Amino acid sequence: MRKLWTVLAALATLSLTNCGYNTIQSNDEQVKSAWSEVLNQYQRRADLVPNLVNSVKGFAQQEKDVLLGVTNARAKVGSIQATPELINDPGAFAKFQAAQNELTSALSRLLVVTENYPQLKSDALFRDLMSQLEGTENRITVARNRYIKTVQDFNITIRSFPTNLTAMAFGYKEKANFAVENEKEISTAPKVDFNPAAAAPAK
Repeated sequence: MRKLWTVLAALATLSLTNCGYNTIQSNDEQVKSAWSEVLNQYQRRADLVPNLVNSVKGFAQQEKDVLLGVTNARAKVGSIQATPELINDPGAFAKFQAAQNELTSALSRLLVVTENYPQLKSDALFRDLMSQLEGTENRITVARNRYIKTVQDFNITIRSFPTNLTAMAFGYKEKANFAVENEKEISTAPKVDFNPAAAAPAK
């Protein structure tokens, strides 16, 4: 009897290996890891926002609407619980990404406003914050692209025969991914230009 169970266990193991179960597990873990890095970089950006807003406020307090827009966008991002399960819910994923896009737009508007304040642009703290923000935006792009690739690999695996049968048997579904047109919009880091605008020619 023990021999029979040993043979059955060996056959089951061989069956799981050939049907792609282990590949699905590996790809699933890679997606989770890549998503964690995306969240890590988004959090890094969110942590920079309050200091950035306070820095601008010291020089341009009259720009209340723009500052409020950035603060509200950051609050909206923080109100969404970014759990690993988020990537298994396309609706929640879209809501999370919309909030991140709103923060990106608000930060872009803030940078446009700061061009009108030469003293602000020459402030060491502001320059440091801008440098950190630019670096973070670049890291977000890299992390997001890595996530896109791992999700693509995972989704191809669970849709390909015979691993699609294993995926159906164990309840694996396609992971949510970033939209292509959205990727074009948000993959460019905010432009940071510390050069004073060229003086208008005298009339």
